[in-house]
Amino acid sequence: MTDVPEDTGPVKARPPKGAKTQLRVGRLVKAHGLKGALKLELYTDDPEGRFTPGATFTLQVPESSPWHGKPLTVREFRWMNSHPVAFFEGVDDRNAAEALVRAILWIDADAAAEPSEPDAWYDHQLTGLDVVRDGVSVGRVIRVEHLPAQDLLIVKAGEREIMVPFVGAIVPEVDVDAGRVVVTPPAGLFEDLDDEPDEDEPHEDAPGEASADDGAGDDARES
Repeated sequence: MTDVPEDTGPVKARPPKGAKTQLRVGRLVKAHGLKGALKLELYTDDPEGRFTPGATFTLQVPESSPWHGKPLTVREFRWMNSHPVAFFEGVDDRNAAEALVRAILWIDADAAAEPSEPDAWYDHQLTGLDVVRDGVSVGRVIRVEHLPAQDLLIVKAGEREIMVPFVGAIVPEVDVDAGRVVVTPPAGLFEDLDDEPDEDEPHEDAPGEASADDGAGDDARES
């Protein structure tokens, strides 16, 4: 299950103040038609289960919005030209739908709940985990970003934020109980964390020792 507690858009999403532990399940991205429908950006792999008629969400909207502090209840959910679209109670025309564009939808969730699928985690389970490379801690997961192509772990390493593709080849192990994820990143992803010298940098010959390359080594050196 991929219900997540972090927004991937230009506005960083956080659970509404005073809310219980929550999971973000969608964002309203565009009014659709004239009868109040809204296209959804989904952050769940079970949209039919989440957006059943009667399902109610906590809204994250600006304080100036007339919907601030109000719940939003699903009236109907359907797919239109492969796009998820929902109708909500009290949203009966396009003007009302436009007022909800960019709103983020949250549901209450038990913080200890685990996804039913194997090898799947909620974002709040991943956030804060130690990131271990070759047995050494190199940072900490500070959030998860969900892109169309893949998910990214955002790792705080010193003063940097490193985007780590959340795929098995790069993140082969997630151990929530142990509080860590193991990474095997490609060369360059954590490059400035390495203490090893750059092989491409020139080195000084020992005193009194002539260089074996004698100026021709650049042609012979492997790239």
